[in-house]
Amino acid sequence: MTSMFRSLAEPNYRKWFGGALVSNTGTWMQRTAQDWIVLTQLTDEDATALGITMALQLGPQLVLFPVAGTIADRFQRRRLLLITQILMGTMGLVLFVLTVTGAIQLWHVYLLALALGIVATVDNPARQTFVSELVGDSLVANAVSLNSASFNTARMLGPAVAGVLTAAIGASTVFLLSGLAFAGTVGVLLSLDRSRLQSPDARTRRAPGRGIMGGFRYLRTRPDIIVVLAVIFVVSTFGIKFNIFTATMARVEFGRDASAFGLLNSILAVGSLTGALLAARRDRPRLRTVFWAAGAFGAACAAASVMPNYWTFALTLTTLGLSSITMLTAANAYVQTTTPSGVRGRIMSIYAAVVLGGAPLGAPFAGWIADQFGPRAALGVGAAAGAVGILIGVVWMVSAKHMRVHYVRRSRRFIRLSYDGRKSKGRGSASPVRPEPEG
Repeated sequence: MTSMFRSLAEPNYRKWFGGALVSNTGTWMQRTAQDWIVLTQLTDEDATALGITMALQLGPQLVLFPVAGTIADRFQRRRLLLITQILMGTMGLVLFVLTVTGAIQLWHVYLLALALGIVATVDNPARQTFVSELVGDSLVANAVSLNSASFNTARMLGPAVAGVLTAAIGASTVFLLSGLAFAGTVGVLLSLDRSRLQSPDARTRRAPGRGIMGGFRYLRTRPDIIVVLAVIFVVSTFGIKFNIFTATMARVEFGRDASAFGLLNSILAVGSLTGALLAARRDRPRLRTVFWAAGAFGAACAAASVMPNYWTFALTLTTLGLSSITMLTAANAYVQTTTPSGVRGRIMSIYAAVVLGGAPLGAPFAGWIADQFGPRAALGVGAAAGAVGILIGVVWMVSAKHMRVHYVRRSRRFIRLSYDGRKSKGRGSASPVRPEPEG
């Protein structure tokens, strides 16, 4: 149990963990209330409009991620985060003013979603790579998992609180609380012991390649990271559209209210939190975990799509959350722990673009499928995405890692997988923390 929380022994990380929990809770409250008013107040249950909102919020990742990664590698990440967190909190307060005065319109939400997406594009690689400055490379994998646990604890609390408050007194109070919640992270950033931060020096920030294209040049030497990004792109673009799944299933399929919608998101987060805590127990991330988790996600989507009522659907969401966060945490930790600090911001911005940047395609597509064929069909698309993800992984393991399946007689496991011990091209000297061999 102690090893699961070993990063919390670092005082700076303890503060960061607590502040991030508060601000993440506010973020989930804001997203839940925003999605609900788009679906029920600003439109007539239009899932396509909900998808457009998500696309505007996540779409800037596709355009600005090379610049954001370069900024994260070249400038002090603590200062960058102070700016981005203040701006994100301000946007929540703007939503509060618009809602409480009754002036809010759909285009307001669209505009603020786009602005939030631009700021979050800069915030994401800076926040991801700031973890290594708080704990050092040896604890990055554990800290990434605990960050996921914090994020999903907030995901469990935020939607439930937002659902109850929205149903009881309206969305305006939710937006006010979410805007104020970012003050938690700002306060933590101001209180950190800067002498304990393990910030890269100017020389390290310039290596291994200068400028925006340095990340892409490095990525060409890492086919293992490229295949991870391929799996994550397929599953996140067409599968991980939880707000659309839960909102449309709650409202359209089961006829429930805002509190029931918030409860579904909280139940989903229970599985995600479990997956994050299990990941925190592992010393090193493994490629095969990413692939198997993608397949499990597809199976969970298929099961959720055929559930006959609200409560059985809610039960399957725990598996959906567990498999998705296992995949994302393993991928995030693998990429971070095998990438040099001088290019880590740019690589993590590419990673964030892959995870979030598919929204302009995936979110409207999922909303359109839900509108035209029903929410269950949208979940079916998620199941197909998971199947494609594990297929990509299996092909990689067979071709690059020479995976073989052996039948073992007189064994309880019956089958055994073997792997070639050779490393893929480019991994050797670049990895500050070497991942365990795939065996």
